[in-house]
Amino acid sequence: GYSKQKEDMRMLEKIDLSVKVKKEKYKEAMEEMEAKLGLLQRQCKEAGIPVMILFEGMGAAGKGVQINRLIQAMDPRGFSVYASNRPTEEEHFRPFLWRFWTKTPANGRTAIYDRGWYRSVQVDRFDGEMSETEVVKAFQDILSFEKQLSDGGTVIIKLFLYISKEEQKKRFKKLADSKETAWRVSESDWNRNKEYEKYLRINEEMLEKTDTEHAPWTIIEATDKNYAAMKIMSTVTSRLEYELEKKKAEKAAAKASAKKTVPSDKYKNGVLSGVDLSKKLTRNQYKKELDELQKRLQILHSEIYRLRIPVVLGFEGWDAGGKGGAIKRLTSNLDPRGYQVNPTASPNDIEKVHHYLWRFWNNVPKAGHIAIFDRTWYGRVMVERIEGFCTEADWKRAYQEINEMEAHMANAGAVVLKFWLHIDKDEQERRFKERMENPAKQWKITDEDWRNREKWDLYEEAVNEMLVRTSTTYAPWIVVEGNDKLYARVKVVKTVVEALEKKIKEVKKEQKK
Repeated sequence: GYSKQKEDMRMLEKIDLSVKVKKEKYKEAMEEMEAKLGLLQRQCKEAGIPVMILFEGMGAAGKGVQINRLIQAMDPRGFSVYASNRPTEEEHFRPFLWRFWTKTPANGRTAIYDRGWYRSVQVDRFDGEMSETEVVKAFQDILSFEKQLSDGGTVIIKLFLYISKEEQKKRFKKLADSKETAWRVSESDWNRNKEYEKYLRINEEMLEKTDTEHAPWTIIEATDKNYAAMKIMSTVTSRLEYELEKKKAEKAAAKASAKKTVPSDKYKNGVLSGVDLSKKLTRNQYKKELDELQKRLQILHSEIYRLRIPVVLGFEGWDAGGKGGAIKRLTSNLDPRGYQVNPTASPNDIEKVHHYLWRFWNNVPKAGHIAIFDRTWYGRVMVERIEGFCTEADWKRAYQEINEMEAHMANAGAVVLKFWLHIDKDEQERRFKERMENPAKQWKITDEDWRNREKWDLYEEAVNEMLVRTSTTYAPWIVVEGNDKLYARVKVVKTVVEALEKKIKEVKKEQKK
């Protein structure tokens, strides 16, 4: 892994904050490193490496000043700077990592964050806004966020700017004494200075828990601004040099070991072989049940809006399996302002240069709203796996990444359900032919659909594995017997109704406490 001096995190006090650097030495070293950084930025762009640089630390440690010094050496067309304050109302209604996922850089770009995804385990925790269980979940979510990005090729550099209590007090005072800068020091800043030791402990624990090989922390002694700027610059340049070398080596290794994957028989006779496709409803039963369920769903929709419960529904299934019809029956009585159907096609150019989950994070619903995905992030372990659009390591890793993403949504209070609409091969053929003969439905069928049909067995195996590895208590898979469209539609709506009723009950019980 990336070798760096491992500071003893529990001993932040041991760090020598009095280190200084002479002006001449600073100028000389910075000139050299700035030229190097400019070059490294171009090389990362060419290699398609996305870079995230996070500035965290004690209040008034000089994050703004240091970001400014770092970017002087960079091409402004290749980076974005984001300042994270308290979440806006829009952000508050989404899982807390949503606002950072949506700002992750495209391949070859650099994103610089003035504070970031650690707020909940620092400031909010200090202010007593987080329960201990919430803190534990937040740490898990942060660790999986960084690991997923890093596994996807993003370089994450985390800098913690550290100053002493006295130095902080002096800087706050200086800011507060001037009309121009007084607004920058808040009541809670002074409060954190007063309880400096307590806040420091919280930060020490954060550094300890999140200092990983793929996203290590570097402590920056920030009393002397020139010294801090030099250390930041040298940390960033040496890390980028290391990552570029590593990427080269990986490329060479991948070339040498490119091999075809051999299907295993492990998931041959899985979940799908036990599905009873003979289940049916008469037209009358269907009308009666559907009508009743849709009315219940309508009431539940305003209830989840009132209680601010987000809902994520994913639909997967065989081509012509009835996804569209099921979604239509599900939404026909809902208020259109409260739900969004997101059709998922193959990724466009912008989506292709981001992490594969990025485009789905962009459509995570607001609390109180329903997001329906017609095809989902599971494309990674089905079509991308079978067509070779990603490496074997990529799709094998994806099961855990997907489970973690869904866990983060569930931690934020969302109801997450995934439907697999199942039909047999004969029924599919019958529907394909029917589509071809009906001018109003011809657009629904393509040559690709017929081609995919030839890979039925490969898909069946992939789906069986997916169902086993990603059906969780917080985001279950529901296999829908789909040979009879009427039965399938009712089952989908009924499942959603029951899940929402259960969640509403839980939330109300929680509120009573």
